[in-house]
Amino acid sequence: MKFGKEFEAQMVQEWQEAYVDYSNLKSILKDILRFKQLNNVPSPMAATIKGKLKRNASLYRAFSGLTSRFRPESTLNNNEDEVILVSAVQGRDGEGDYQTMFLRSNEEGAEHELVFFRRLDDEFNKVIKFYKKNVAEVIVEADELSKQMNALIALRIKVDNPVIGENDVVNLVPNGFSSNSSSIDHPTNGGNQAWSMMNVIQEEKKKEDNDGINGGEGNKKEGFKAAPLEVLDHVKINVEVGTPLSTLKAVIKSSKSNLSFSRKELRTAEEKITRAIVEFYRKLRLLKSYCFLNQLAFSKIMKKYDKITSRNASKAYLQMVDKSYFGSSDEVTTLMERVEDTYAKHFANGNRRKGMKKLRSQAKRERHRITFLYGLFSGCSIALIVAIIVNLHARALLNSVERDQYMVNIFPLYSLFGYVALHMLMYAGNTYFWKRYRINCPFIFGFKQGTELGYRQLLLLTSGLSLLTLAAVISHLDIEIDPRTQTFRTLTELIPLFLLILVVSIAFCPFNIIYRSSRFFLIRCAFRCVCAPLYKVTLPDFFLADQLTSQVQAFRSLEFYLCYYVWGNFRERSNKCEDSEVYRVFYIVVAIVPYWLRFIQCLRRLLEEKDAAHGVNGLKYLSTIAAVALRTIYQFQKQKTTAWLVLAAATSGMATIFNTYWDIVIDWGLLRRKSSNPWLRDKLVLAHKVVYFLAMALNCVLRLVWMQQVLGIQTVLFLHGTALTAVVASLEIIRRGIWNFFRLENEHLNNVGKYRAFKSVPLPFCYDHNGDNSM
Repeated sequence: MKFGKEFEAQMVQEWQEAYVDYSNLKSILKDILRFKQLNNVPSPMAATIKGKLKRNASLYRAFSGLTSRFRPESTLNNNEDEVILVSAVQGRDGEGDYQTMFLRSNEEGAEHELVFFRRLDDEFNKVIKFYKKNVAEVIVEADELSKQMNALIALRIKVDNPVIGENDVVNLVPNGFSSNSSSIDHPTNGGNQAWSMMNVIQEEKKKEDNDGINGGEGNKKEGFKAAPLEVLDHVKINVEVGTPLSTLKAVIKSSKSNLSFSRKELRTAEEKITRAIVEFYRKLRLLKSYCFLNQLAFSKIMKKYDKITSRNASKAYLQMVDKSYFGSSDEVTTLMERVEDTYAKHFANGNRRKGMKKLRSQAKRERHRITFLYGLFSGCSIALIVAIIVNLHARALLNSVERDQYMVNIFPLYSLFGYVALHMLMYAGNTYFWKRYRINCPFIFGFKQGTELGYRQLLLLTSGLSLLTLAAVISHLDIEIDPRTQTFRTLTELIPLFLLILVVSIAFCPFNIIYRSSRFFLIRCAFRCVCAPLYKVTLPDFFLADQLTSQVQAFRSLEFYLCYYVWGNFRERSNKCEDSEVYRVFYIVVAIVPYWLRFIQCLRRLLEEKDAAHGVNGLKYLSTIAAVALRTIYQFQKQKTTAWLVLAAATSGMATIFNTYWDIVIDWGLLRRKSSNPWLRDKLVLAHKVVYFLAMALNCVLRLVWMQQVLGIQTVLFLHGTALTAVVASLEIIRRGIWNFFRLENEHLNNVGKYRAFKSVPLPFCYDHNGDNSM
């Protein structure tokens, strides 16, 4: 693999604009190479092209102020081998910017090399400023984590030994290490305090064991004294407004509560600090990778420059890189070592190997058996579909008198699994394209590293569900038609119910099988959606709620299950559900529940974030609720009136326009008239712009499909009404799958624009003013 592609593959996607623009520097080197090649080919065409290249470089030089970098020819006589001089120039903001002086500016074609070094300096200064800013942030975070660890250790001592007095000897700083002394020679200040604070978080340990460190390697570090119990006098528990209980507490009381010194409180604090340390360590690792990759990129591009120009400029430039803050700083490495020691000691019982395994969670390895299984299941599913079609035509079931009876009573039962399988298939496609176009969906959704499902795993689950459903369908048909099994009519009618119980049992199975972590993550998100007013709304919550709005027909199928098997005469394959007023009311209720949940989520976000856009979004869902309710009432009318038709059509039309506008302009961020990509947006992930216009057009068309049910247009005459409803519901699921890709693309680009590569992890303790001072 070429370095350029490898460099892009290893980038932190949310920081991609902060990396050195290797491809741009490489393109400038190609211009230099082209000029030198043309210089060796004397021809009228070469002279013309060479003149254009010169004029372009001269314009760039005049615009960028490159003339200040010319060095008089007399200077070169002193040292003919010297090519560049690199120096740090004090800027207006007090920070030094590195500038390169090219000493061969009098040579032919030097304009292109001046352009290259100017661009190279811009990239280096951009990289070093970003790195400095993030190092300063992690030092502040290390200081805060140190305070949190001190409070945790004191709480541990208090909970385990409640009779310990407050006169115990306390030493916040290990012997021989002072927060005022510089233990590491570095050009910046401010890191020593953080490093000393990371040392402070060690508990008193009079004698170190020789086991559990590096597989038996002894830890000969000096013992540390206990954290002061007086810390607890200045600490309160942060009440995270994310659960129903904490929400009620925040409304009634303060968002902070006093310590109760209970084991439950200690366990909660340990869990939160563990997550915070793991996320902090991940940030340190990414910073270290960022530093290494950019240093490697500067080295590669300078070596290419030397090779193309036959000069020796890389040595001087790379020496500057090594001596700069970017190349010589070691705060990140030192903090990583402190975090590793701290985590192994306090959260892994001194076992460093175990601690490192938790800190550095490994990426999942792709297994060939997954590919084999979903290929097998897919092939079997296709075979079953063919068998079902042959069965229907061979026995003329489509033209039989029982066709309507089957479509009204049995088809809605199996269509539920079809909707779920289609949605899973669309999500698998989303996952594939998100990965292909480097959209960081695991970070956006907040998946724990190593537990997210890839498109292969999703295809395996989809094909497995399809295989189960199709096997149930063909079994239902065979048992019903075969004279030898007609006595099992009751059992035959229960096959869809058995299938539903099996799928639900797998979903809620507590054993660690069939991707338990992903199943439970989905269940937790669904529970938070149902309890929307009492939980803090996160992106996975409202993203899942949006998916549920496209599964309205699936919810109605669940309602039909209840009606058919409880109040219907399933033994005779008949039901009178639509004649029941209760069923009709709940038919409307289950349809508007997903939209109501999104409306409540918008209200919660409006109250928390004070952003009026969430209020407008809530109105969008209210308009959809009105449209769905009126449309369903009109659908149930035996004698349809013009007044109800006008109301249903008007509300549906308004909701369609509102939703379509919000999809394209707000959720996808498109239709920006003044953007660099007309009528799209400034930043795009896909190279072909026509895809965005096709997606917008398709979204509009599929949004209009539900108007067919309002207007009663029978577009496909040979389809049964129930089948047509299933087709419309499937088209809505397909539209949602398309919406998913562009919605997450827009979210990813927002993260990239804000360099947001980490989730904020809530900390358990809060220091009051005196506590902060004392620390």
